Amino acid sequence: MKKVLITGATGMVGSLVLEYCLNSPTISQVTSLVRKETAQQHDKLQEVVIKDFNDYSQQQILFQDIDAAFFCIGVYTGQVSDEQFKMITVDYAVAFAEALKKNSPDANFCLLSGAGADRTEKSRMAFAKYKGMTENAIHTLGLNFYTFRPGYIYPVKARKEPNMMYRLSRALYPILKRLLGPNSSIKSTELAAAMTYVGLNGEKQEILENRDILKCISDLQIGKTPIS
Repeated sequence: MKKVLITGATGMVGSLVLEYCLNSPTISQVTSLVRKETAQQHDKLQEVVIKDFNDYSQQQILFQDIDAAFFCIGVYTGQVSDEQFKMITVDYAVAFAEALKKNSPDANFCLLSGAGADRTEKSRMAFAKYKGMTENAIHTLGLNFYTFRPGYIYPVKARKEPNMMYRLSRALYPILKRLLGPNSSIKSTELAAAMTYVGLNGEKQEILENRDILKCISDLQIGKTPIS
């Protein structure tokens, strides 16, 4: 039986990863690191409030004997200052990965990144630059590292969209999918299912672009790779 660690489990994708993990017959314990307590309860779930996502010096035990870890914390561009955006995108993820490497070096680590992540770190777009910076830093740690780069994520569960662009994208999703092709977007449930599977079973490649995530989902749907 496997032990899983996740942060960002209250978000659109992280909440689904958490749901899949709690329902997996091969997982015995799921530790969720949160900013504040939620009302969710489950026999497998251990919820731990973290005051500083940059410092796990007092929570090292939480990272011990972990088989799979998922970093799903994120923030939309423009919602916070550039300094805060970098801290949440880069610093939080790297601190989490470093604690995992120190205590469970053989664990599979799945990062929710994004399409366009620029590992040259030269992009003028903060999202691309900082996502690439994060991937580079975690890659150097030598973990079993898998970074997911989805395109537009269609929220299967209704939610309050963060801005007008996302409201339009949700409304026009069927049209956009036909015009731009399936590799430009993915459903939140599909992305979460792929992340859960790779976290538990690993994958041949480190970078999974939208098309690679959909390929993983295609395999799942025809029964080749069940989530377990």
